[in-house]
Amino acid sequence: MDTIIEAHSIPAYDAIEALKANTEGGLGKDEVAERLRIYGPNSLPKPKPTSIAVYFLRQFYSPLIYILLLAAAISLLLGDWQESIFIMIVLLLNSIIGTIQEYSAEKSAEALKNMVRTKTRVIRDGEEFEIDSEELVPGDIVLLESGGKVPADIRLIEVQDLVVDESLLTGESIPDAKDPDLILDRRTPLGDRENMAFAGTIVVSGRGRGVAVATASNTAVGGLAASLAGKPETKPPLILRMEKFNSKIALGVAVAVAVIFAVEIYRGEPIYDIFLQSVALAVAAVPEGLPVAMTVALSIGMSRMAKRNVIVRRLVAVEALGSCNFIASDKTGTLTVNQLTVTRAVIPGRDSWNVIDLAKSPREVAEEAAGKMAAEGPVGSQSAGQTSALKALARASVLANEAFSGFRDGGWDYHGDAVDVALLMMAQETGVTQQEEQSNYPRIAQIPFESKRQFSATLHQGPDGRIAFAKGSPEKILKMSCRMATPDGEIPLDPQGADKVAEALATAGFRLLALASGRFPENQEFAEDRLEGLTFLGLVGMIDPLRPEAKAAVEACKSSGVQVAMVTGDHPATAFAISRELGLADSVDQVVTGMELKDAEAKGPEAVDALTRKGRVYARVEPQQKVLITNSLVRNGKLVAVTGDGANDAPALHAAHVGVAMGKGGTDVAKESADLIITDDNFASIVSGIEEGRIVYNNLRKVIFFSISTGVAEIFLFILALIFNMPLPLLAVQLLWLNLVTNGIQDVALAFEPAEGGEMNRPPRPANEAIFNRLMVEKVALVAVVVGGLTYAIFHWQMSMGRSIEEARNIAMIMMVLFENAVVFASRSELKSAFSSSPLRNPLLVFGTIAAILIQVAAMYMPGLSDVLQIHPVSLYQWVELVGVALVAFAAIELHKLIRRRFPMIG
Repeated sequence: MDTIIEAHSIPAYDAIEALKANTEGGLGKDEVAERLRIYGPNSLPKPKPTSIAVYFLRQFYSPLIYILLLAAAISLLLGDWQESIFIMIVLLLNSIIGTIQEYSAEKSAEALKNMVRTKTRVIRDGEEFEIDSEELVPGDIVLLESGGKVPADIRLIEVQDLVVDESLLTGESIPDAKDPDLILDRRTPLGDRENMAFAGTIVVSGRGRGVAVATASNTAVGGLAASLAGKPETKPPLILRMEKFNSKIALGVAVAVAVIFAVEIYRGEPIYDIFLQSVALAVAAVPEGLPVAMTVALSIGMSRMAKRNVIVRRLVAVEALGSCNFIASDKTGTLTVNQLTVTRAVIPGRDSWNVIDLAKSPREVAEEAAGKMAAEGPVGSQSAGQTSALKALARASVLANEAFSGFRDGGWDYHGDAVDVALLMMAQETGVTQQEEQSNYPRIAQIPFESKRQFSATLHQGPDGRIAFAKGSPEKILKMSCRMATPDGEIPLDPQGADKVAEALATAGFRLLALASGRFPENQEFAEDRLEGLTFLGLVGMIDPLRPEAKAAVEACKSSGVQVAMVTGDHPATAFAISRELGLADSVDQVVTGMELKDAEAKGPEAVDALTRKGRVYARVEPQQKVLITNSLVRNGKLVAVTGDGANDAPALHAAHVGVAMGKGGTDVAKESADLIITDDNFASIVSGIEEGRIVYNNLRKVIFFSISTGVAEIFLFILALIFNMPLPLLAVQLLWLNLVTNGIQDVALAFEPAEGGEMNRPPRPANEAIFNRLMVEKVALVAVVVGGLTYAIFHWQMSMGRSIEEARNIAMIMMVLFENAVVFASRSELKSAFSSSPLRNPLLVFGTIAAILIQVAAMYMPGLSDVLQIHPVSLYQWVELVGVALVAFAAIELHKLIRRRFPMIG
């Protein structure tokens, strides 16, 4: 069996026959397994992973490293083989550490990418299943719906208003309407193949059914796989900014080193020694490993977020979360559990409306039945007329329905939209089943649900002619109806009575849906504008309970300076009742309706902005209005996170500073458009993401501060020596050793810092605040003066005591190691005392610091290495003295924190 490459040029039934497919029953389990064996999984070849050797070689991509290699070669030519070997060993060890860090970060990011999987709906063994797209095989019958990603190249069989965005393949921004009846010339370009849907494209609207004709590399997009695989990923803005910042730091260091070089030449020092020392100082002072360390920090943060059900798709979101101050959240599935249960059925009456309590969960009824139909009769103690009316309501609910219910593996299986599933379970409780009704009323046509329509409808062949069934918002269904069904027969529609009942249920917090049915003319096209003259069957009231943790999560947002608004298509009364329970709103004045937004939009942006300044609940909102709300919030100075799950949410997710898609209930379009994906669709997880984002951002600042401050301190040390006409306090090899021993582990160890506590008790940082802000400038200057100044003072004191230059440099080197260890522990928090958190909470930092000291001690006693470094052991008393001096730097940083805590207005 060969996969059809040119299925667009033959009729759909020829493609089906060639693939040995079955449009009604689909493929069987054994046939699927065989085709998977032949064709393999439906996934594009992954780019060849970067080898460790490439990561290793990347560590040498730096002009400073090239100069050091040249210096090593010159040392070897001059016969100084010990120094040459030492330089090579330092470079080798630095490269090994950098390789480990970068390789681990890349692997961590790759693991997170694999956590988000695409699903697709297929027909197999005569039933509908939802499977991983990778399990799709040629010959599968695939069901397409709005918001989904097309999983393979598909020859369409039937469609309902199917429109597909094929810009991925064609570059055309205008989506294409599809027509399965076309038979095209084999040379027709991809963009004009209107009878096909191609892998990787997005269904904008409508529904479709087709047969998979090509999967994986055989698809049209598979032909692009090689070029896509070789395309480097764009670096996140934060890393790009830090690389630019590094360039500025490097320029400043170059100027300082050039001054030192010139002064040393003037003083008559050997030119080779000055050259090597200048290069070594530049290597030690320029934080070249900072972008890698930051990537590691971001990767750690991403991993921590994943454990809290937040998948980061774009690293820029981690930074943005640090200053997010407004969340525009969906209601269903995010603030609520998205497990709708129909608990009220309202049947019209002549004198009074009949409210039927369906309090018992239909899911519980289904489980208790253990696969048997719940056909014991109507719910409660209704009259025969009420029972008949309730059954009519249930019949409409299962026929105007796109979900699935069936008995599988010893239990009832439901999948599809939450509203449709709730209706199926409600109907099953009344003894009305989907399979039986679909058998009695075969479907002829369908108007699928789209948010902009606010209803769906189906056309069926009944015993006495064609019948239309419709469900949707009460406002929409009442406009289509002219009569209503009561237990005593049909009577003229009472729209005021219906509105009154709907308002009462909405105020009580029910999510409402209206249903209607009616005969449809035989020769008339089934279209949206032809649905009129229907019989109103009644209302169903659904309860979607709030998530238990949602209220606490909203409260946590408030305490952290993050405002929350709810955006929903629900009735304003329903939306307000839920928001009041959540603590989002306490006045109806904070409720903004879609109609109010439409009126304000006509008046101009200022009118819209006035609404969003007060709005905390947005009800009966149309999909395109979500973008209007988002843009207005941004104009009002908010840094906005927007949640969404539907295809119509994609523009708002793009417009927001942080787009958040739902992992379980979200469409592929929403996930592709989002920066973050919440795997459990839970609002509390969004709050957890904000908290983790703040932790990551804080850790990034710690890494940056430590990396830069220690380098600036070394520069300041050398400048002091020049000013006071003293020999340079450290040799080139000693600078390289310091850079290896102190910065190699400790900067990355800071990225593993846990939460300091209270992250969600502080307001968001200003969106325009630079990472290297005034606070960091103060601290870097403080470290430079204290560490550089005290090291110079001790070096000068040693020389004044008559010690040799080698002895003085030995003490200065030990001093720098201890100073940097003290600084790294003081760097664990920007403002909190280091004593407020146990160092054991970050064991990597503790072990790294101990290792740095032990390595330094070992080097003093190691023959050969001690000669190259020109260091030697010192007494225990000297160690104690030097530790005491190092603690001065620790105390200075802690004092600065105390002053900033006590007087935050400074600066």
